[in-house]
Amino acid sequence: MRSDDESGFLARTISTQDGLKLYARDYMGDASAMRARPPVICLPGLTRNSRDFHQLALLLARHPTDPYRVITLDARGRGQSERDADKSHYNLAVETQDVLTLCATLDIPQAIFIGTSRGGLVMHLLAASRPDILKAAILNDIGPAIEKAGLADIRDYLNRDRKPIDRDDAVAILRENHGGTFTALGDDDWQDMAEAIYAFVDGKPVADYDPAIAEQLQSLDLEAPLADLWPQFEGFNGIPLMVIRGENSGLLSTVVTEEMARRHHGTVVKTVAGQGHAPILHLGDTPEVIRSFLSAV
Repeated sequence: MRSDDESGFLARTISTQDGLKLYARDYMGDASAMRARPPVICLPGLTRNSRDFHQLALLLARHPTDPYRVITLDARGRGQSERDADKSHYNLAVETQDVLTLCATLDIPQAIFIGTSRGGLVMHLLAASRPDILKAAILNDIGPAIEKAGLADIRDYLNRDRKPIDRDDAVAILRENHGGTFTALGDDDWQDMAEAIYAFVDGKPVADYDPAIAEQLQSLDLEAPLADLWPQFEGFNGIPLMVIRGENSGLLSTVVTEEMARRHHGTVVKTVAGQGHAPILHLGDTPEVIRSFLSAV
C-alpha cells in the first residue's frame, strides 16, 4: 500500500504571473548529498496531480547513496492548486509558463523533468522554447504524436455520468475503466490509484480537478487530423531522453515510440508490461530503470 500521502515533503505555494496560487511538493533529504545533482521536477497528466508521483519521489529522495531533490506540481486547476476563473488558461502555453515560474521561484536553473501524458506535452514546449532548462527528460507514455482512439477513451471516461459514492466504489469504477489495460495491478495498486486520483471530502471521493478541464475534450473534433509536436520534439536533441510506454497504451503507439528513438539518438525506451496509459512509475522495475537513466545524466 502507498505510504502516507501527507508526509515526506515540504508543501510550497507558487504565485503565477497572473496571480494564481499553485501547490507543489518539495521532497528533500540530505541537502549536501543532493547539491551535486540537478533536482527532478515531475509534471502530471491532464486531470491528475502531484500525488501520482509521491511514491517515486520518496524512492528517489530517500535513496541511501544517491538521493535527488524531487518537486511535484499540481498544475492550475488540479489538486490543491487554485481553479482558474478564466477557463481559457487551461492550455499548454500557460501551463508551460507556470513551470518556468516554478523554476524561477525556487531558483532552479536546470532540472531533470518527468512528464506524464499532458505533463510530457508541456515538456515538448519547454524543449522548443527553453531547452537550456532541461538537464534530461523522461516522457511517460506521451510523444509528439498521439492516437485518436486513446484520446477518445480519455474523453469518454472523464465525461461519464457515474460518480463514486465511497472508496470501494471509486476502486470499482477505476477497474471498470482501466482493468483491461492495467492487468499487472493488484488489489493494493487499485486502492493506491484511487487515493492518487480522488480527493476525499468527508470520506466521499470527488474529482480533484476543475470540471472545465475535462469539458474541453468534449469539443475536440476527432474526425479532423490531430496536430503534432514533431517540430517541438527536435528541441530534445542533445538532451538525454527516456521514453516510458505502457505495453497496452492506446495513446502512445509503438510506431511513434520507434520514430522518437530514430530521431533522437540514444533514447532509452522502457516498455512497461501489463500497463496502459499511463504507467505507474513506482511499480515493478521501473524505479530502477529510472535511477539507472538518472545515474548516466
